[in-house]
Parts: sequence; C-alpha cells; structure tokens
Amino acid sequence: MCCTSLEVFLSQRTTLFQKNSVLIAQTGLSGPRVSSSLSGSTDYFLSSGDKIRFFFEKGVFDKQGNFLVPPEKSINKIGHALHAHDPIFRCVTHSPKVQALARSLGLQMPVVVQILVRHQPHFGGEVTPHQDASFLYTEPLGRVLGLWIALEDAMLENGCLWFIPGSHRGGVSRRMVRAPAGSAPGTSFLGSEPIRDNSLFVPTPVLRGALILIHGEVVHKSERNFSDRSRQAYTFHLMEAAGTVWSPDNWLQPTPELPFPPLYI
Repeated sequence: MCCTSLEVFLSQRTTLFQKNSVLIAQTGLSGPRVSSSLSGSTDYFLSSGDKIRFFFEKGVFDKQGNFLVPPEKSINKIGHALHAHDPIFRCVTHSPKVQALARSLGLQMPVVVQILVRHQPHFGGEVTPHQDASFLYTEPLGRVLGLWIALEDAMLENGCLWFIPGSHRGGVSRRMVRAPAGSAPGTSFLGSEPIRDNSLFVPTPVLRGALILIHGEVVHKSERNFSDRSRQAYTFHLMEAAGTVWSPDNWLQPTPELPFPPLYI
C-alpha cells in the first residue's frame, strides 16, 4: 500500500497520534554516556552530517577559551552520524524493536537521520519552539518522524519536552536553508517563527527508556535545565524515502561517503 503522508500511516495505527502528533511508549532502549570536546564553526556544523562531531553548550568557556566546567559536562549535542560510525548507536537505531515499530506504521523505505542530545545539569540550554520539518524539509511534507529515547528520566525540573497538541496541522512556518557555497553565514531562514502562546504547550515528562514519537511538523520545545540532574536523550529521525524528495536546500545533506542509510538492514 502506498501512502502519501506519514500522518496517514500513523492514523492507521492510532487516533491519538493523528490528533496530538505525539506518542509515548516504554521500550527499554538506552544508550551509553559519551564524552569528548571539540571546537566548531559553521563549516564544522554543516559538514557534520556524515561524521561524529561535538557541539558545546553556551557559557562553558571563559573569555580566554578555557573550560568553566568539566569538558564532559560541556557538550550540548553529538552529531550527526553516530548511527553509521558507532556500533552501539547503530545497534540501537537498527534494532528489531525500531524496525518493527516502523513496519507497524506502514513505512516502506525509511532512512535514518540522527543526533544525540545531552541536556546538561545547571546550564543545559533551552530548545526554543520549533518544528523539525523546518530543518528537515521534504516534499511532500509529512514524511519525517522523530524518535526521542530518554536515556535518563526527563522531568519538568531537568528539561522534559513540551508540545502543542495538534500543531502539526498548521504547515511549516519557516525553513532553515543552506547559503550558497562560500557565502556567510552558512545558513539562513525563510519565513519566521510566530510568537507561540505558552499556555498551549503541554509538558511530557517520561522515565528513562521511554520513546516519544514526534511528527515532523508538531511544535515542541524544552526548557533550560537549571537542576542538578542531566537529561540525556538519543534522538534520530526517519524519513519515508518512497515517493519523497529531500530538499537540496536542507542544511543536512547525504554524501557519497554516507547516503542516508536504510533502516531495514
């Protein structure tokens, strides 16, 4: 059966996802702690799609570039090809559980895009309201699904996710696109993010091992982590490749060395 929208796939499985664009399940999946420190630039970011690279939290360096916190506590995220180069994350990403989930949703040719997010204690930066499709744009829309796996408990005090239920029906408000080669800055935005009514956001606290399925167009965020507990999560995205065009303007592009790998292996 050929479907034209991930929302159709999901609505066949559950009315809840179709209505709210978020599903939570307990999976038992978890990953290791990863630590390292590397500096980055725009090019460092834009060329990270087929590599494992490290990106820092704000406020972890002094004016001389020295760490103000232990290096292992300074990482904001690690991306973007853990699934290709690290055997543990490859095992989790392509696990029978994940493949069975994708098949149950009717995905025919899902391919993988991913990052690891580390929400550090005391200063873990907020993730402002956004839609994943703003950064991972496809034609048609509705072909990207986020899988967010809590490696630690994610509660209100340490930066759980917040969603606006049903906001996936409103289209994409802005897009981040690559600038022409050699120009600066390396990316720009088309459109603008509207001001969101904070009262519409619903918190989604979960325990370690929980899986949250996130529609590519649902508006979501996480608050800054001021607690003394980290909130690590492994996040990756699936794109239904059958009948889908990945925008050549997206910041993240497959490379000859690493095309987006198929989930089913």
